[in-house]
Amino acid sequence: MTRPVKKKADKPRCGLCGKTKNLTKTECCGNWICDDEDRYVPFSFSRKSCSRNHRRYTLCGYHFNEGHEGDWKTCEQCRTDFEPEMVAWYGTNEYNFEKMPDPPTYEPTRCSKCKVVIKLATDSYSRSGDEYRCRNCTENEM
Repeated sequence: MTRPVKKKADKPRCGLCGKTKNLTKTECCGNWICDDEDRYVPFSFSRKSCSRNHRRYTLCGYHFNEGHEGDWKTCEQCRTDFEPEMVAWYGTNEYNFEKMPDPPTYEPTRCSKCKVVIKLATDSYSRSGDEYRCRNCTENEM
């Protein structure tokens, strides 16, 4: 006769990386996430912290931090606070638990001088008014 196998209770997991240790719940959406922001080195621009990434690089985190009402996925204020390219990135990147179902469409941002495409979320660039300069053109002008 065999004993029934006891099923272990599912441990909470970070909704971004899957780890099960040192977790906390996000203030914005109540999801389990690594409690690792204390390991961030200032000015390192590291993206290794799950909690920091969600808080700083998602509309969910922004919406909560700014005190907006309602759901971040339908918040008009969040959509107007950034360029459409950044709204799409903040709403659909890998630091989200849920993706924005209807991110805005946008024309790619181009360097005002050489016309190369600049990815605002990840590329180095400078900006003056409505003009963007890629890293190379910025460095050449310095």
